[in-house]
Amino acid sequence: MNNVPPEQEPDAPVFADRSLAMVQEVAELAEAIKPEAGGTGISPRVLAVLGRVPRHRFVPQSLRLHAYDNRPLPIGHDQTISQPYIVGLMTELLEVHPGQRVLEVGTGSGYQAAVLAEMGVAVWSVEIVAALATQAAATLKELRYDRVEVKAGDGYAGWPEHAPFDGIIVTAGAAHVPQPLLDQLKPGGRMVIPVGAPYAVQELWLI
Repeated sequence: MNNVPPEQEPDAPVFADRSLAMVQEVAELAEAIKPEAGGTGISPRVLAVLGRVPRHRFVPQSLRLHAYDNRPLPIGHDQTISQPYIVGLMTELLEVHPGQRVLEVGTGSGYQAAVLAEMGVAVWSVEIVAALATQAAATLKELRYDRVEVKAGDGYAGWPEHAPFDGIIVTAGAAHVPQPLLDQLKPGGRMVIPVGAPYAVQELWLI
């Protein structure tokens, strides 16, 4: 879990208020579209974690005052930090428990990895854009998320040296479910992955 003391930033009270409003918005949205999401809401445990992770530390400085908007934001290299609702929903679907091992495909800014670390799991995260992997690793280290290990590489190949995993979470859309990921999932484990063509409608699959 993150051991960072309260931030001494001038805008810290603003961030705290916006984080609280974001969590409330995510909770209301989750309940509103629960029937469409297969009856899946977002539990108080996951909502509490969303409230603890300092999302503004995972976006560019110029966008920090928008960090707690319930929408994706650009993080450079044509990539985005995911909408908080989607992060919450995917975390909920993964059903992780403290002490478990999770593979993340698509580190991005490191935000989803931080959420998972706050859930008490160990995370191995792979990012195909080397510059993002380096930045995410630095941010996670600075925030003392020492349960997260990041490397640059092709996430669809997984991270076989640390397999099998209790859960696998894929944050970028895939045209199909990569076989190496299935091979690295423990029996009874869960994989959450958006499936569909790039820049088209995608479906969130739970395997």
